[in-house]
Amino acid sequence: MKTIVLALGILMLWRIDRAQGESWQPSSGHSQVALWPGPVPDASPVADSEVTTIVEEREFVAGRPWLYIEKVSKPTMTIYSPPGINTGVAVVVFPGGGYQGLAIDLEGTEVCDWLTGKGITCVLLKYRVPGNGHIPHSGAYPNSPAALEDAQRTMGLVRLHASEWHLDPHKIGVLGFSAGGHLVAAISTNFMKRLYPHVDAADEESCRPDFGVAIYPGHMMEHTSKRFELNPYIPVTGKTPPQFLLQDEDDPVDDVQNSLVYYAALTKAGVPVEMHLYAQGGHAFGMRRTKFPVTAWPQLVETWLGTIGMTAK
Repeated sequence: MKTIVLALGILMLWRIDRAQGESWQPSSGHSQVALWPGPVPDASPVADSEVTTIVEEREFVAGRPWLYIEKVSKPTMTIYSPPGINTGVAVVVFPGGGYQGLAIDLEGTEVCDWLTGKGITCVLLKYRVPGNGHIPHSGAYPNSPAALEDAQRTMGLVRLHASEWHLDPHKIGVLGFSAGGHLVAAISTNFMKRLYPHVDAADEESCRPDFGVAIYPGHMMEHTSKRFELNPYIPVTGKTPPQFLLQDEDDPVDDVQNSLVYYAALTKAGVPVEMHLYAQGGHAFGMRRTKFPVTAWPQLVETWLGTIGMTAK
């Protein structure tokens, strides 16, 4: 509970910075693709339209501002293809934001810039975050099913279009930050059955990721009664795909035990997992390099993808 309250408190600080009046749009040459051809499942009413906020000086990361999206009710995915060599690997990226908003560049487009530079297709998911703070309209599954539904739908769509997008359908993973890190764990353990009624051919494809990367994940100890117990809605089994975990011991938003409890469950189930813990570095640094060693994590992920057979070593 302490973690949730602190996270929401930080979000309230973010919200008072300067807001733009228009919804987020990707850079030139990229288009958002709607996930749902008709009404979205479990739709929540949103009083206002989507809004993008420039998070300014008090909350700079590595000396630069970043963008925060709120009131997302129409989920989309944006495809970023490698400009050169294509490895056939794809990563669906889940930005964080406490299931109240999305750090769309800090933990989204900047990640895609890195991945595409390594020959990996990036699929940036703008999942639903109505942002009203009330269950069942917002929150981690099962408090709200919306984000996990969007993640399941996206995995099916990417596999359906794998040939068209020059992807190996057996090399499609997920990567997320904070709440997005929880979403990585959620879809890595909730893939046997869709949360929503069948829509089309995309829902006949598997929504199981081939690997998962959870960066400073949260919500991993919700719905528990013991001090060190994994969220029961993260049902780890031997079928859970290989996982990469990274977190700081001084994380003021999501305690390092979020990673530790997930790691313990993964190892018990015999799931390949690599975990990196650092003494300092805090939370919400995304891809940006700071003075702390933890921010060199992309190189660790690149190496790990080779060790699990996704990319060439």
